[in-house]
Amino acid sequence: MLDWTDRHERYFLRLLSRRARLYTEMVTTGALLHGDVKRHLQFDAAEHPLALQLGGSDPAALAQCAALAEEWGYDEVNLNIGCPSDRVQSGKFGACLMAEPALVAACVRAMQAATSVPVTVKSRIGIDDQDSDTFLQDFVATVADAGCTTFIIHARIAVLQGLSPKQNRDIPPLNYPRVQGIKQRYPQLDIIINGGITTLPQARGLLDGSDSPDGIALDGVMMGREAYHNPYVLADVDQRLFGDSRPVPTRAAIMAAYLPYVEAQLAQGTPLQHMTRHILGLFKGQNGGRLFRRHLSENAFRKQAGISVLEDALALADTDNHPGDETRQYNTDEETV
Repeated sequence: MLDWTDRHERYFLRLLSRRARLYTEMVTTGALLHGDVKRHLQFDAAEHPLALQLGGSDPAALAQCAALAEEWGYDEVNLNIGCPSDRVQSGKFGACLMAEPALVAACVRAMQAATSVPVTVKSRIGIDDQDSDTFLQDFVATVADAGCTTFIIHARIAVLQGLSPKQNRDIPPLNYPRVQGIKQRYPQLDIIINGGITTLPQARGLLDGSDSPDGIALDGVMMGREAYHNPYVLADVDQRLFGDSRPVPTRAAIMAAYLPYVEAQLAQGTPLQHMTRHILGLFKGQNGGRLFRRHLSENAFRKQAGISVLEDALALADTDNHPGDETRQYNTDEETV
């Protein structure tokens, strides 16, 4: 989620869910140790629970960054070894590290020694021709022996030779059974699944085991692109998956809470488009949703764009729809909500 899940996006998503854990975009060790630490690590207290996602392969550098994460108040440090981009590979981090489980284990040990914050690992189910249950099982076992107890697994292999990063998000087929097999083999570990999850009923099936022929229940679900492009999918996640009794926020309520944040950021010199680019999909599928998106796309980037641009966009959208009144068809036979 490079360039997507910045602090403005995370603040916005927190208005939809108080319980879901949020993750930063991946930050490289070099950017933290040789760049602007505040720019990369500052966040609003409202974003908790929040994980810092790191990219790197040097244990000492990752240890320093893990210590920084604790100093800045993050709730988790996540080592990303699932990113397939060429830039990441050239820096010897990301998905290519799955070929070096001993090095990943050394990184985990160093990070854990430097912080009391939980250290987790995000990976793929395999890379290139190393596409088997045995490969993933051996990888997880090696890293778990170093002390990692939580794995976030994108249920696709990463094809590092021949596919672009974009193609790697869609072309390799999803293999949920392989991730579920890891949970079955290592029940003591927390296994979180990622990849292709677009609805809450789908997420619930993975969490309660009804998605698995063997009834294997996973410990968590990570949703990425769907939550970005269709953020209102998270509006009732607290109620459906966490048992929260608070009312589901309407789109109008979410925007009413976001506007003061936007105004405060504008006063600090933050360009409007840095905040509005993350909310373009809030009214997806709603009356006026395209007009809302178009107005922001055409005006928020202008040099003097202010809060009125966002207010005018809201006037074009239908903010009166209540979640209980709108039709949201999930791709499942289980229910329509």
